[in-house]
Amino acid sequence: MRLENKVAIVTGASLGIGSAIAKRFGREGAKVGINYLKSENSANDVVKEITSAGGTAKSFKADVSKVTEIEKLTQEVLDEWGNVDILVNNAGVFRTVPVIETTEEIWDEQLTLNLRSCFFFVKTLVPHWLECGGGKVINISSIAGTGAFPNCPAYCASKGGLVNLTRALAAELGKDQINVNSIAPGNVATALNAHVRGPGNEEYAELMKTLTPTGIDFLDVEDMTGTAVFLASDDSKMIHGETILVDAGWSVW
Repeated sequence: MRLENKVAIVTGASLGIGSAIAKRFGREGAKVGINYLKSENSANDVVKEITSAGGTAKSFKADVSKVTEIEKLTQEVLDEWGNVDILVNNAGVFRTVPVIETTEEIWDEQLTLNLRSCFFFVKTLVPHWLECGGGKVINISSIAGTGAFPNCPAYCASKGGLVNLTRALAAELGKDQINVNSIAPGNVATALNAHVRGPGNEEYAELMKTLTPTGIDFLDVEDMTGTAVFLASDDSKMIHGETILVDAGWSVW
């Protein structure tokens, strides 16, 4: 097992990509802190799946858009397992809103959760990592952060910011054996984009198939987990500040 005896916090881990990564980490031997805000039952289901398979996990409620709750969550995990080796900044929000309809509230909601929270979670853990000799950060960005799409300016800005935040953190923290990298998923079928995948959006799905050389419209959340394990493991110790696109080939065109 590639993450045996490691301790990981995965934010937004009750559903979607976060849930899949948390379960995979559990299978790889990590103790996994399942962060959630609203979906308590789903978070407990993730814990149950991990523990039923012989792994170790516990759910932790926290609003990671608030620094005080980040600090509280970090301390709770440290109290539970004595260490944090891996942070997966996955919690996020996606709103499809054109420029003319983007309010201050819509802008701030996405920039706060998708970008600001990631910085402050890393900042919170840095003193611990300096004391124990290093750590791993995996930021979940998006192809909307390496490219751009219409009708979601705040989302694109937040995810593009996260790509460069990953580089900035790596530039400063690499000397302290803190690896900071990110994954940029392509079109992954999650609750965040369910509104563009339902009935009436068949034309959109067909369009998506034409935008990748693989002809895939939506990836599965499981497709993200192998890259996450790699970045969380010692195999990636010489990788700093990189954003790995897992997008079924979207980026080649």
